[in-house]
Amino acid sequence: MANIQEQFESFAGQFKDLNGLHPGLWPIAPRILTAIAVLVMVIIGGWAFYWSGQLEDIERGEQEEQKLKDTFKTKVQQSISLDALLEQRKLVLQYVSRMEKQLPSSAEYASLLDDINSAANGRGLNMDNFEPGAVVVKDYYAELPIKIQMVANYHDMGQFISDIAKLPRIITLNNLVFSASKDPKKPGIILDGIAKTYRYLGPEEIAAQAELAKKNRDKGKEGKEGDKEKEGHK
Repeated sequence: MANIQEQFESFAGQFKDLNGLHPGLWPIAPRILTAIAVLVMVIIGGWAFYWSGQLEDIERGEQEEQKLKDTFKTKVQQSISLDALLEQRKLVLQYVSRMEKQLPSSAEYASLLDDINSAANGRGLNMDNFEPGAVVVKDYYAELPIKIQMVANYHDMGQFISDIAKLPRIITLNNLVFSASKDPKKPGIILDGIAKTYRYLGPEEIAAQAELAKKNRDKGKEGKEGDKEKEGHK
């Protein structure tokens, strides 16, 4: 115990009467502690004024690197998606082209009506009513509604509908109503409905429809502006 106290007193005694002495003349203990203190101050100063800035630059660089990686992954995914979308677009255009070929031209309307009538006659069905209606013009196509009425048994009627579906042109059967025939001379099921066939519009017809749609939009805008002016006067 006495030795430890003596060593401590000897160590503490090295720090006495240092004022006025050159540090190079200090005892070993003060010089070592002073050197350690200076080293710690240098490390702290370097951290504060130099290394901390470099570490911030490194951190910003890592963040920028991650952003670039994320951007690259996104671009790769978009590129893959773009290829898939282009392939889908190609398939859609092919499908639309096939569908357009199934639309009759205006010159083929008459023969198509004959095809519908022939499909009925081929099943031994007589059309009690076969009345083409007015052509309804849409933006890119026109439709021709045809009122039909016939009397047949279920089997023949089903075969007729199947034959219509097999025609090379697009024909749809709409608003079908089935009822029992009350005429003893024509037993069976009465079919009332509307058959619709379609044709594509030529370039001039499409342009005319676009112009008509534009005029209708302009009229709608004028009507809304007029209503606003009336409300303002109120």
